[in-house]
Amino acid sequence: MSELSYDAVLWLSFGGPEGPDEVLPFLENVTRGRGVPRARLAEVAEHYHHFGGVSPINRLNLEAIAAVRKELEGQGLDLPVYFGNRNWHPLVEDTLAEMAGAGVRRALVFPTSAYGGYSACRQYDEDIVRARAAVGENAPELTKLRQFFDHPLFVSAFADGVRAAHAALGSPEGARTIFVAHSIPDSADVAAGPPGSGGRRYSRQIAEAARLVAAEAGVADYDVVWQSRSGPPTMPWLEPDIVDHLGAVHAQGATSVVVCPVGFVSDHLEVVWDLDNEAAERAAELGMGFARVPTPNGDPRFAQLVVELVREHCSGAPPRALSDFPTAGCTVNGAPCAIGCCEPPKRRAP
Repeated sequence: MSELSYDAVLWLSFGGPEGPDEVLPFLENVTRGRGVPRARLAEVAEHYHHFGGVSPINRLNLEAIAAVRKELEGQGLDLPVYFGNRNWHPLVEDTLAEMAGAGVRRALVFPTSAYGGYSACRQYDEDIVRARAAVGENAPELTKLRQFFDHPLFVSAFADGVRAAHAALGSPEGARTIFVAHSIPDSADVAAGPPGSGGRRYSRQIAEAARLVAAEAGVADYDVVWQSRSGPPTMPWLEPDIVDHLGAVHAQGATSVVVCPVGFVSDHLEVVWDLDNEAAERAAELGMGFARVPTPNGDPRFAQLVVELVREHCSGAPPRALSDFPTAGCTVNGAPCAIGCCEPPKRRAP
């Protein structure tokens, strides 16, 4: 693939435990420096132990990587794909050392997030900086691919899922469509985007993705809500929470709900716990029908999307997007999109 001037792709993700003994060490990695009480870690650990101490995220990433490799091969592109994580094995530092040892000099990075903001984008820049520092002077140059929340393939995969979920419920008149994404502190959302932009890049992109999916699925009325909040109750986070919102729509007359996790690319543990367990159980308590839309990780269009982003970047083609949001997220060697863009949150003292 010399004509594209890159010789590898690094698939960069969050990571997750693959056995009961790994759960607490993994959570300690995730929360390092945040002063999270041990009792809170033990509480979250129970979510993992509910599934045997195994998060599905590594398996899902490996399946997606296999699909991307097949898509690359099918398009005649000889480009190896490496896998590295922020918080658990294979750690990105180790993967980048492997890449350097294999002679990789320039690589594209696909982060498993479609959105902007600190956790969704800039933290991946920090991962890149940390990994390159760990490898040293032989570290490959790393170019992170752009955000893709409004890409037609991303939108169409979710839209087909929304239509199928409504069909599974029999499309009752009282069905309500609810889009959900990971909540973040309100202060982090305010800081999402370059200075002077008005901030809230994350929540505005989520709202736009929901609008695009709803329009393609033929859904006129819908809600955008949040899940997986943490931190002290005194700290404002994006609301409403999905579980609380189910009670609200039930009171308004909804008899069933279609829940679309538009903020996620794979069915990792927060999706299957917060939605398939907590939200589904709350809907059952209320006597409501419940259907959850799958994330696009296993859809063939997701692999096509990744390869299209690679080709788009290397050819300099205009981004294929369904909104007029500014293109963002594509930077070299961990540089932010702009000075002060999506500033890291201030850490609480232990």
